Amino acid sequence: MVRNPQRRTALLDAAIDVLAEEGARGLTFRAVDARAGVPMGTASNYFANRDALLSGVGLRAYERFMPAPAEWERVREVSRDRAGLTELMHGVVRRMLRAPEVHLALLELQLEAARRPELRSGLTGRVREDLEANIDLHARAGMPGGRGAVVLLYLALNQLVTEHLTLPGVLAPEGSVPELVAAVVERIVPEG
Repeated sequence: MVRNPQRRTALLDAAIDVLAEEGARGLTFRAVDARAGVPMGTASNYFANRDALLSGVGLRAYERFMPAPAEWERVREVSRDRAGLTELMHGVVRRMLRAPEVHLALLELQLEAARRPELRSGLTGRVREDLEANIDLHARAGMPGGRGAVVLLYLALNQLVTEHLTLPGVLAPEGSVPELVAAVVERIVPEG
């Protein structure tokens, strides 16, 4: 059977939506087919088993998080100081919040990976690759703070987005998301 890459992508996007709304237990081939609006049995023609579907979702989620070309250009235009880095981090968080289903699906994948060593291995590799790419981009762009700052920003901003999406009332008294992003960068990255 000839595979249709657009249909495969649509199935993965449907799986992301199912994971975000139903959790890992709700992720079935039938649920993906229904969400994608395709005939029953379509997802099982594209993915050999549930593990293959979960792995595909992990890859697709990171594709959806990738910045648009205009956002990549913005990296070249901002100042090489804490203010410029803060601006870039605001963009990262906005991108994550524009697609909350992707972040929630990744959280579900991480929980599932805690129980499935094969999924854990693949997801760990993908996330580690992304983190290393961000560290490298940070250094090549001449941004302040170094490797340690990127790791701390990764940890803090991912948790900020997680709290905002899952328990928004926890941090609401502390400030808006943009205010908290600015505070995180200010405390992690030294001025100058």
